[in-house]
Amino acid sequence: MTQYLITFNDEWVQEHTDDQLRDKAAAARVVLEEMQEQGVLIFTNGGLDADTAICSVVAQEGRPVFTDGPFVETKEHLGGFCAVDVPDDETARYWAGRLAVALDWPQEVHRFRGNGHERRPLANRTEQA
Repeated sequence: MTQYLITFNDEWVQEHTDDQLRDKAAAARVVLEEMQEQGVLIFTNGGLDADTAICSVVAQEGRPVFTDGPFVETKEHLGGFCAVDVPDDETARYWAGRLAVALDWPQEVHRFRGNGHERRPLANRTEQA
């Protein structure tokens, strides 16, 4: 299986009322529940908002330097994402298409190059600390 990131850019989505957002969430939930049933969903969160940026960080002279919010030059903002583990590009495209139709928002599909790192169980993390 291969892992993919399905994303939408917040800049692509017009303003919505709270009722419209609740309707979109309900429509997306149907697709996400199907992903869970088929065992392809790794993690998702569509609740990112440009106003929630905590900070930006850059390295200067080997040390992190934090500033408030995103860089001024940033033109795009990740609005939400879904990580899936599916056998091929075609299947990733299928799920992205389902989300695009359910939300009526454009989606992008990105393939991860290799296996990432999974969260270790809490017991293992505390034992090794």
